Amino acid sequence: MFEEAERLKKERGEDAVLDLSLGNPIEEPPVAFLDSLKAASVESLPGTHRYMNNAGYPETRAKVAELVSREQGVPLTEANILMSCGAAGGLNVVLKSLLDPGDEVIIFAPFFAEYIFYADNHNGVAKIVESDENFQPDADRLEEAVTEKTKAVIINNPNNPTGVVYPPTAIRQLADILSQKALRFGHPIYLISDEVYRHIVYDDVALPSVLREYADSIIVTSCSKDLGLAGERIGYIAISPNLEGAGELFAACTTTTRTLGFVNAPAMMQRSIRACLDARVDLGLYRRNREVLCDALVQAGFRVVKPSGAFYIFPQSPEPDDVAYCSLLREKGVIVVPGSGFGRGGHIRLSYSVEHQTAVKAAAILAELR
Repeated sequence: MFEEAERLKKERGEDAVLDLSLGNPIEEPPVAFLDSLKAASVESLPGTHRYMNNAGYPETRAKVAELVSREQGVPLTEANILMSCGAAGGLNVVLKSLLDPGDEVIIFAPFFAEYIFYADNHNGVAKIVESDENFQPDADRLEEAVTEKTKAVIINNPNNPTGVVYPPTAIRQLADILSQKALRFGHPIYLISDEVYRHIVYDDVALPSVLREYADSIIVTSCSKDLGLAGERIGYIAISPNLEGAGELFAACTTTTRTLGFVNAPAMMQRSIRACLDARVDLGLYRRNREVLCDALVQAGFRVVKPSGAFYIFPQSPEPDDVAYCSLLREKGVIVVPGSGFGRGGHIRLSYSVEHQTAVKAAAILAELR
């Protein structure tokens, strides 16, 4: 859809196309990061641009451990942290380390589409479990879906494509089910929490601590969204200190970082983020765009679950055929993504990481085509 938007812009002109297809952070990195990047760029210590341990610089991992410890309420050290080439790289490293051929990886629909490929990359089998009508994990469906072949469950919180936040109660439910199933089947079932949007939340929403709620949990995240660094490919893996075989998993992830060809996360970015891990992009634009689009959609009669995080809205399509409806919008110059691409047909995904006037104009056309 993004490529289609670029083609249409060349054909019709930039102003004639309103592209809400891609979750590309529009807000520029905060000043604290830019200052840290400048300082890192003039460092002249020997070895500054050489290889380091595959897990990353110890100093950076220690700083990340401090941040995760505060957020999760669980003490971590650098021995629990590996730096990664973004969350995508981190997820592939974790799955390569965990999966044997045929192992099942449970994913809640609607889901970030790449999860299917990540599981397949490492001979796993993605198993889709439907969430409820408000896009929250369905505990009964999860309990039914977990089998002896289940090795991991991936959650994305806050969620892409829906923008919903799973509350602490939902994580406790998942933890209870996975604990019972792990005991029954005699092996750990890992909860992998993709938290790339953790710091993009609204309305003082409460975020859960996955590491506190479930021992065999792993966080994978990046600085792509909260620092606006999607193109820099810098993220990290945080392994619960209470995870069974945490040291072995750390060693495996260190090895797979190398064997998958990542080798190590970018050195310059590791040095640059150390001093600004608490910095954040300005959420003001995202808040305004969320309100404009949600208000217009609700007033026009769309069924909308208002997002509490990330920068997506996932309304129900006025037509059962979401692909056809997206084609209709495209003719009017509005580019959105069919929900079927995220495992939930009959919906569309709108990214509001766009200029405010783009959101305003798109809202008017969406209301008109209801």
